[in-house]
Amino acid sequence: MDYRALLEKARKELPETVKVNVKRFEVPKVKGHIEGNKTIISNFHQIANYLHRKPEHLLKFLLRELATPGELTKSGAVLGRKISADKINQKIEMYVKEFVICPECKRPDTKLVKEGRFTFMHCLACGAKHPVRQIK
Repeated sequence: MDYRALLEKARKELPETVKVNVKRFEVPKVKGHIEGNKTIISNFHQIANYLHRKPEHLLKFLLRELATPGELTKSGAVLGRKISADKINQKIEMYVKEFVICPECKRPDTKLVKEGRFTFMHCLACGAKHPVRQIK
């Protein structure tokens, strides 16, 4: 038997639960507007929920990376200066790579677990556990 035939045979013998289509993990783009000297992100809570992270953690990361003051509101987040949506989206992508995507299996099925003074990213898909840096 050649390689392709063996591969097809193996696929047919897989249980249905393993054959699940892996959908692409796509972070929602920032929606908002600039009001005076402030940038308002109206879908901030939706982005944090999609990533399964606390909005406070994501905001703290963005404020450090963008070097700006800001605050969380009921409707979203307010950043203390004018910042383009592209720049904010780039920083959110950085956050996803560092705090959401598992370095082992590249899946987004992770959660942050604090143990003592350290925070770990625990993958619910493969079981891997990796330390992540503290955001100060």
